[in-house]
Amino acid sequence: MDTITHGIVGALIGKGFFSERNGRVATIAATVGAMFPDVDVVQEVFSSDPLAIVKYHRAITHSFVALPFFAALLAWLTRAGFAFAKKRWDLRDWDTPSWGILFIIYAIAIASHIFLDAMTSFGTRIWYPLSHERVSWDLLFIIDFCFTAIALLPQVVAWIYSDRTKTSTRALSMWVLFTLCAFGVWKIAAAVGFPFQLWIVFLSSAIIGALFFLPAFRNVGFGITAAHWCQAGCVVMCAYLFACSAAHHAALLRTRNFAIANHIPIDRIAALPLPPSLLDWGGVIRTTDGVYQSRFDLRATSTPVFAFSADSPPNEYVARALLLPEVQLYWSFARFPVIRTSSEGSRHYVDFNEHRFITRNRQGPAPFSYRVVFNDAGDPIEEGWQADGMDVRRLMKIAPTHKGNAR
Repeated sequence: MDTITHGIVGALIGKGFFSERNGRVATIAATVGAMFPDVDVVQEVFSSDPLAIVKYHRAITHSFVALPFFAALLAWLTRAGFAFAKKRWDLRDWDTPSWGILFIIYAIAIASHIFLDAMTSFGTRIWYPLSHERVSWDLLFIIDFCFTAIALLPQVVAWIYSDRTKTSTRALSMWVLFTLCAFGVWKIAAAVGFPFQLWIVFLSSAIIGALFFLPAFRNVGFGITAAHWCQAGCVVMCAYLFACSAAHHAALLRTRNFAIANHIPIDRIAALPLPPSLLDWGGVIRTTDGVYQSRFDLRATSTPVFAFSADSPPNEYVARALLLPEVQLYWSFARFPVIRTSSEGSRHYVDFNEHRFITRNRQGPAPFSYRVVFNDAGDPIEEGWQADGMDVRRLMKIAPTHKGNAR
């Protein structure tokens, strides 16, 4: 899940359960704690390793094993930081919670990050370094605007009704802003291959408008505290995750029924969430010789249509590629790779195309596709990420030439 959404969820938790008793520092701590695990991208950015995103991201900072250490460290840094700041600036209104309270806040916030990342298809090593296995519950798309809105809107409503003199102006400006954002999401979704109907934008605008304006009727909204608004948001957020779980079960059942009906041997099988809603899913089946894949809407009653991507026949270059340590690391990350081979003059290519993140309008290799290039002697001369449909240029690095790896 994206870091911004993690921060929004952390703020929701802080405002709903900690800020009334422990002040605004509690909300800041919950927000920072919920975003903190993604600090591992710093190591990825400065690393020259082309597989840094696989090696370092979602590892030790996303681990329940290390969670107590990071929560204790962040609690101490917060106490020390505010103690230093109070000596230099007038921060008398900023009461700092005790170390124990801060430890609890940070632990809950970091845990929320780990759980939400585990609900995506990217995978999270929640027991690192005791286990390198990636946990992927496949309930949420990595960027889920519906989930983000559920976490954000209660906080906005609480802000709108915190000042009677500014309620109308705030409600109108926020309604216009969120409506424009909905149109922006509609355009972005179409551009990346996940289009949805325009009427959904107008429906979303109407729902948001009702949420912003209706609590003013008979002054009901002014009698609800910010904590209660945010607690209600947490309840809705959990209900949404439960609905995603039910939808995932239905999507996985359709995928499994297709495999059974067509006598397909299953090596791996998954139902992967797709935007824009919890009704859109992708079914993926890895067999012994390729991958079956489909996209379907749970509202459709027809049987999903699956496309098959076959592996190339195995050869000596595939065997040599699978012995490379970088490919073995990649293989521990990939869930539905298709192996393709080709040759051009004296160069022989082995491509591992991951089918977990394919979009409808994909051009070229799928995201997280890895390539190894051999010469006629069977020595690897280049390897690295291929440029993908998401245009992640940082992943186009080529690893140094391997010497002495031929077997």
